[in-house]
Amino acid sequence: MDRTELTTAHIADGCVRTGVPVRCAPAGMRPVVEGTRLAGRVLPARHAGSVDVFLEAVEQAAPGDVLVVDNDGRTDEACIGDLAVLEAAAAGLAGVVVWGLHRDTADIRAIGLPVFSLGALPAGPLRLDARPPEALGSAVVGEWTVDPADLVFGDDDGVVFVPGERAEEVLAAAEAIRDAERRQAARIREGVPLRRQVGFDAYLAARAADPGLTFREHLRTVGGAIEE
Repeated sequence: MDRTELTTAHIADGCVRTGVPVRCAPAGMRPVVEGTRLAGRVLPARHAGSVDVFLEAVEQAAPGDVLVVDNDGRTDEACIGDLAVLEAAAAGLAGVVVWGLHRDTADIRAIGLPVFSLGALPAGPLRLDARPPEALGSAVVGEWTVDPADLVFGDDDGVVFVPGERAEEVLAAAEAIRDAERRQAARIREGVPLRRQVGFDAYLAARAADPGLTFREHLRTVGGAIEE
């Protein structure tokens, strides 16, 4: 299956279609370099003020993993910089996702490894908290707890997590949605409005007779890509 052009939006829609919870990082999560994409297994690390947790996580990583850093969404310190990112790149990781801030932006851009975060701040941590026992077992990103059983995907729209055991199902659904949307977009460019493709006039007539009819219910009858 060709999934090289699947977006996080497709994957989120694939989750909805397959009944998998849509676990998106909060809306502020963005790539350091616009146009960056990443995909891989979650490699969790909970930051407590010291970089050693990242080094330990990388020590046990497999190539293609994505370091997911939990810094509790803090905006008063940058918890990861160029050296940790360079170490991750040298170990073959596919990227870094930070529930918090980064620094050394110019150097991170030069390294080229995909990095997603809530933004940048010059100041690093001035604290050293007790390390939680689950520091390498799981990470929290927004309202979601993720672990190595999960996959993570990122692009310009943000970051989404998918349970590994449902990944094939979700990605297949995402691919079907992508292909349907491409067909619909092509027809719009050929002069066939989306309203016509989805029978919007028929929907309006049906809704007039049945005010409880939703557009989603109508779309399911016509096979529209935007049915969820």
